[in-house]
Amino acid sequence: MTEQLAEQGTERPAGQSAEQPAPVPADGTAAPASPRRARRVLWAVARWTAAVVVCGGVGAGTAAGITALDRDDVPGLATEGDGRWEYPVLRLPALPVDRPRPFTEGNEGEVHHADLRELLLPAPAGATPDPTLDGGFTSTGAYLSLYGKEFRGELERTLADSTLRHVAARAWTMPDGTRTSVHLLRFGSVGHAEAYKDVAVQADAADGPKALPEGVEGLVMESFADDVEVPDTSLYAFREKKPYGPEQTRWAYIQAGDVLAVVTQTRPGEALLVPFQQTVTLQNQLLG
Repeated sequence: MTEQLAEQGTERPAGQSAEQPAPVPADGTAAPASPRRARRVLWAVARWTAAVVVCGGVGAGTAAGITALDRDDVPGLATEGDGRWEYPVLRLPALPVDRPRPFTEGNEGEVHHADLRELLLPAPAGATPDPTLDGGFTSTGAYLSLYGKEFRGELERTLADSTLRHVAARAWTMPDGTRTSVHLLRFGSVGHAEAYKDVAVQADAADGPKALPEGVEGLVMESFADDVEVPDTSLYAFREKKPYGPEQTRWAYIQAGDVLAVVTQTRPGEALLVPFQQTVTLQNQLLG
């Protein structure tokens, strides 16, 4: 998806602004060019405030856009108020000169050359930012505090022996009490990122990861709609199993080359599916 947009963006001279393009479906196929279809898509964008991801090259303005998480991408949403959050326009950061994006030709190591902080998903409208996780770099200890105390020691030892370079994080709370945190861990290679995900966290284990978030005692694996898959990345999503206490947690791991993302949402009562899938999907798109 990102590669397709990047290719479109190279057709414009640097500095030239681009008109807002018609949205492209998540599966990458071209939409019919009829006026009726165009009006319907534009109305859906305005009505459902779907986020737009814009890919821009070094020195370029805007390149091309897509709508993220169209209404049909999330099953079972047939009513008007589906609980989706309103995110700002998302832009992929410019890269250093002669540095390719991950999963493109010339980047065999699947390295993210962009500033990791600029790959963090921004907070949606109405959110109260967490001043301790404000989109900058954070400590390993701050990341480990996501997990139950019984898991932190082993994870810390594994990270100390790995090639973890740095951690960037952002967190916010919505008016309904949903707290979201996004941590991006950048390793020295895709191999080390995969090893941490598979061996330490065990995100791909048949019965789920062994390292659980703070306060979580059991889990259920979560599945996303196929339409919102991002090429070249791996996604593992979970929710806290019933019975749980006064709040529920959902969390996901995204492995994209040398970066591992951890997205968590905790809400009093039930942690809602729609904003969780939306948040994870948008962060996945930024990394892929």
